[in-house]
Amino acid sequence: MADAAPVVAVIGAGPAGLATLKALADVGVPAKGFDAGERVGGLWAFGGPHSSAYRTLHLNTSRGRTEFADFPMPTDWPDYPDHTRIASYLQEYADRYDLTDRVALRHTVDRVEQLADGRWAVTATGPDGTATEVFAAVVVANGHNSRPRMAVYPGTPAVAELHSHDYRDPSQLAGKRVLVVGGGNSAMDIAVDASHVAERTLLSLRRGVWIVPKHLLGKPSDTLNGALAKRLPWRVRQVISQTMLRLTVGSPTRYGLPEPEHGFLQDHPTLSDALLSRLSHGEIDPRPGIERIDSSVVTFVDGTREQVDLIVWCTGYRIDLPFLDPALLGPGADRLPLYRRIFHLDAPGLMFVGLMQSTGAALPVVEAQARLVAGHLAGAYALPTRAEQAADCDAVLRAATQRWGDRRPAMRIDFDAYLELAARELRDGARRRDRGRGITWPSPPTRPENSSSLESAAR
Repeated sequence: MADAAPVVAVIGAGPAGLATLKALADVGVPAKGFDAGERVGGLWAFGGPHSSAYRTLHLNTSRGRTEFADFPMPTDWPDYPDHTRIASYLQEYADRYDLTDRVALRHTVDRVEQLADGRWAVTATGPDGTATEVFAAVVVANGHNSRPRMAVYPGTPAVAELHSHDYRDPSQLAGKRVLVVGGGNSAMDIAVDASHVAERTLLSLRRGVWIVPKHLLGKPSDTLNGALAKRLPWRVRQVISQTMLRLTVGSPTRYGLPEPEHGFLQDHPTLSDALLSRLSHGEIDPRPGIERIDSSVVTFVDGTREQVDLIVWCTGYRIDLPFLDPALLGPGADRLPLYRRIFHLDAPGLMFVGLMQSTGAALPVVEAQARLVAGHLAGAYALPTRAEQAADCDAVLRAATQRWGDRRPAMRIDFDAYLELAARELRDGARRRDRGRGITWPSPPTRPENSSSLESAAR
């Protein structure tokens, strides 16, 4: 079966694509991956065409909470490994499970079209030109952090600008008056880097964020919340976490940062050991949001003005899926209703792995999603009816909006709750199939003998 013609196209060979290829191989479903890079690893492949990795980048979720379940990271690694270790880990994962040969590297997918018979035509351009192949199904697993979102403010700016996507090394900041804009993990990392080499470092935040040390009570901080996740609802965990943070590091206002508008666990936390120290030592000067930029002078909403040489925009990304017909994306990729954040409601055979924003690490989530994809395409897992899927999507969106407000609620997931849900969903889908209910894959490939392993796990 391994040498059979691929029936599934997997777009992307970062963590999501590799996990999908591995899950499909586990159940004997032939697949072919496409990736624009020269090696697997996606965003972690430093210097790759879509990579946003920089030399000082480390995990912001702990090793034990980030590793694939079936491929643990070395126990002698630090709690928060750097990007070179993660890139090597993903390459070793691909090598261990013979995934590299399943990927067409240096191939950019230009177009994905559904044919009249329900199959999918995938057009990609590689070193030897452009070609189109037809597949029974397509899994979009190319991530959503490759198209920078630049901020625009009133005024006539005439100052050097850089998005965090294009930041690689502290030498880009050396000797300059640097303004870092944003409150995420990249913003904090870059501000800390700048504070060591720049003439001056300013950090502008429009709204407050929760700054979490990477270790609390001697343990990686995300393990503490994870230990409570199966026992307590998120609202209770929120109170406990906020109390612990205020007792250990104090209020963000103590460091000159704005008070968070949203409770802990209602936005992605920002982890940094160094930021608060650099702030408290005066090596980083906090500023509120920007009002306007005139030439090289930035005016902030509190009326203060600063002259800068370089603005580093850590303002996130736009989801970029240019190869898909916009009609398939409906209200937009960030609002697209997907059953379990995977299955397109109206286009059988179109699935997404990794099109989500997790409160924790991404790798265990995409691994769980990949198993659902593989289960469905192997015929071991049946989806609910179209109506049941839509009702579930509506209910999940309502709950997400109550928790996260208007900040991409359709994409938000609670890390621990989602992993539990995905495991339960695999079992429920197996029971639906056994009872002849729900939606099975319309044209499953010949079921391999080793598909029984997935069915056993599902039960």
